Amino acid sequence: MLVSIPVSEVMTADVRTIAPDATAREVAVKLVEGEVDSLIVCRDSDPVGIVTESDLTHILAADTDPDTTTVSEFASEPLVTVGYDDDITEAARLLREERIEHLPVTDGDELVGMLATTDLSYYLPRYARPEPASKPPEETTYVVRPETALEDPEWEFECRCLERGRVAVGDVAEFTKTLSREDVERFATSTGDTNRLHLEDEYAAETRFGRRIAHGALAAGLVSAALARLPGLTVYLSQDLSFQAPVEIGSRATASCEIVEDLGGDRYRLTTDVYTEDDTQAIEGEAVVLIDDLPESVNVAVDEIGE
Repeated sequence: MLVSIPVSEVMTADVRTIAPDATAREVAVKLVEGEVDSLIVCRDSDPVGIVTESDLTHILAADTDPDTTTVSEFASEPLVTVGYDDDITEAARLLREERIEHLPVTDGDELVGMLATTDLSYYLPRYARPEPASKPPEETTYVVRPETALEDPEWEFECRCLERGRVAVGDVAEFTKTLSREDVERFATSTGDTNRLHLEDEYAAETRFGRRIAHGALAAGLVSAALARLPGLTVYLSQDLSFQAPVEIGSRATASCEIVEDLGGDRYRLTTDVYTEDDTQAIEGEAVVLIDDLPESVNVAVDEIGE
């Protein structure tokens, strides 16, 4: 992200606890009264586990008596926690790797808060996205030209696809260009985003970045450029972005887009990431696009450069 955000700024400080010898019914009452969806199990004031609304659902589904079933019989242990001062990206990693939705926050040995997946949604919209699809060992690399009205020799585009003339899960499209001072100034004028951070060296030197940087939306535009060059007529349906690091003015940046799911009806879900020239991830994102056939007037020619 452009600015590191500690867990302490995102967590909920109100943590509800319950004893291991409490009953499932007592859990249900505490959840309802506290308007929460999880409780930390504490033994002698030490947090040892967690119970959630979904745990209660399993109790009821199993036709287990909620008045005799104790917390120790169905709580999740051991307890997975995240540090109070940890960055939220660490919390996101734990939530995804452990396949959990609630993460207790500790400051040393003290339980100080609770973090849920929903708490991260405003900061890391892609924290729960699946891993990119694995690619078969054989694939075709080619340059697609019919989809665009013009190309510049300074731009680079590559599409590593499984088949010529169509897209499939596992395909990767990459677009690279230099984000020059002229690009930044034209973008500022055309959009009205004349934030001095992007336009004035002296002003930018006094900010947290210490220098001018490219607009985040301008860097994200490289994603649109990559998608525009996929085989067919690509139409944006949705785009989520999380800005991870600044892009230097005058540096080359690459948008890398991978098709990770065929949604049917010519709709596809893709990861949409942007990297700086030193391989730092500047943008993490995900998009859904519709890919129509090109108009019949377009002569679809493909320059293959490897099979």
